Amino acid sequence: MGLYCGIDLHSNNHVLTVIDEADRRVYERRLANDLAITKAALEPYRAELVAVAVESTFNWYWLVDGLMEAGYAVRLVNTAAVRQYEGLKHTDDEHDAFWLAHLMRLGILPTGYIYPKSERGLRDLARQRMRLVQHRSSLITSVQNQVWRSTAVRLRSDTIKGRGKQPWPEISDPDLALSVKVGRAAIDTLTVQIERLEKLILKRVELSPQFRMLKTVSGIGPILAMTIALEVGDVHRFASVGEFASYCRCVDSQRLSNGKKKGEANRKCGNRYLAWAFMEAAHFAIRILPAAKRFYERKRRQRHALLAVKALAHKLARACFYVLRDQVPFAPERLFA
Repeated sequence: MGLYCGIDLHSNNHVLTVIDEADRRVYERRLANDLAITKAALEPYRAELVAVAVESTFNWYWLVDGLMEAGYAVRLVNTAAVRQYEGLKHTDDEHDAFWLAHLMRLGILPTGYIYPKSERGLRDLARQRMRLVQHRSSLITSVQNQVWRSTAVRLRSDTIKGRGKQPWPEISDPDLALSVKVGRAAIDTLTVQIERLEKLILKRVELSPQFRMLKTVSGIGPILAMTIALEVGDVHRFASVGEFASYCRCVDSQRLSNGKKKGEANRKCGNRYLAWAFMEAAHFAIRILPAAKRFYERKRRQRHALLAVKALAHKLARACFYVLRDQVPFAPERLFA
């Protein structure tokens, strides 16, 4: 007789429920977030345990990695796809843990990809770099606006980062001058750390076949190739090109019935880093690839400019799927045939 375990994970504790083939609760308890305690609770059931279902919350790394290293079969639950039974009037953490185990027993538990631990750190470094870039961009905009509204001079971002030749205007207000100085110092510090991360990450990924193939795609340079390669991981985890494009948030999120729109689906379902990367790639492709520009202009005449860019991002995402899966260089004549 097989046993099934569901874990409802929180920031400082988790509810662990083990059920049998008849949905009877064999074990159920709220435990502190301590791997040793969790393993001790599961040990009596190890021989009969089919798998452990863990919610994909912000802090799943320690639990999933620890259980897998201990020899347990682990399923990472796609929480966005799990539906509760709507007839219930009351649910709690114990019910949620039971529900995960119940769905797993029935074979209908929606699960996600467990990114390999050995590669996850490098991917998270790339995400940290992106957060620093976004923070630097907000500081550049802040400094630019302060100078602009006080002197009527709009400085370019390269000038604020100390790389441009545009002259700085005279700032007479000492408080404003100090504010700008502090902002520029923070920008310089962030730039040092961003370049440090870029150098390290690119050194690690530049020899990978995924990185080399992605760089053949028009609009994708080293940073975007690095981002896409690390976020995708093993492209074979996607059953189809449509599933890949959906994961990249490059498809419409809407519900249709009898040809009429009845609402929108979960627009945030998918990978936001890949969504950003392919939108950036589309903007660059418009500038350097005539066929991409013609496609964009045709779509822009039919709809909003932003939707036209997203349509191009969708085509590039589909192209990258085949480039990664088949390890073949990008062929624009096939994409825009």
